[in-house]
Amino acid sequence: MSTGVTEHSWTVVVPHHASAARFARHRLAAVLQGLVPADLLADSVAVVAELVGNAVRHANPLPGGVVRVAWHLGLGGLEIRVTDGGAPSPPVARVAGTDAVDGRGLAIVAALALRWGVERDSAGQCVWAALGHTASNGSSGLRVE
Repeated sequence: MSTGVTEHSWTVVVPHHASAARFARHRLAAVLQGLVPADLLADSVAVVAELVGNAVRHANPLPGGVVRVAWHLGLGGLEIRVTDGGAPSPPVARVAGTDAVDGRGLAIVAALALRWGVERDSAGQCVWAALGHTASNGSSGLRVE
């Protein structure tokens, strides 16, 4: 008997507003609950909150005053993509001092993700992060239905 594996993709559009990170966190958690291990779910929620928060704080919105949040779950793990209207300079991880009130977002993303990056074009930018837990047997540990 063979078991079919289906990949899943979701996209939501959130307002370019401080409430966007909360909405994206809740939506991602609701969709992925039961599909990924609890630790991957927790990491994913933290990553999406940081990426959306950065988009709202540092970048311009897409047309319509929104930010697009997408995630793809497959055998290779989970990829989260946050697309905005771009910023004057590309996002970079930085070292924040112990007394700094901000500046840790991309360092958190870098610590939780296997890899992350930025894609820029004339329409704006997409900051993405790939997450997943690889078991010693080569399995991703993900249950994809």
